[in-house]
Amino acid sequence: QVHLVESGGGLVQAGGSLRLSCKASRSIATITRMGWYRQAPGKQRELVATITNRDYTIYADSVKGRFTISRANAESTIYLQMNSLKPEDTAVYYCTSGPGWSFDSWGQGTQVTVSS
Repeated sequence: QVHLVESGGGLVQAGGSLRLSCKASRSIATITRMGWYRQAPGKQRELVATITNRDYTIYADSVKGRFTISRANAESTIYLQMNSLKPEDTAVYYCTSGPGWSFDSWGQGTQVTVSS
């Protein structure tokens, strides 16, 4: 397991951008998969995007073309660049990591609020 700390959330108007960061407590070079999930009030947690240690990415259909996930192994950090934000993107965003799809580490979450 690894300790993950998210940052970069905040309040933004629709159409704006934010970049989320997730800093790990150790090297992420050998972590197979890292990613971002989000949970809106009254809804289940849902996948936003994931990236493997070979930079293979997967995106939810709702964010394709607007969000970009990346990883900087030297910084032990992954990022989520969010552009063209919509009110429906409002949620708490969680960073996660693990071997494959068995995520075993989660951050505390960062709030993203998009106003219309």
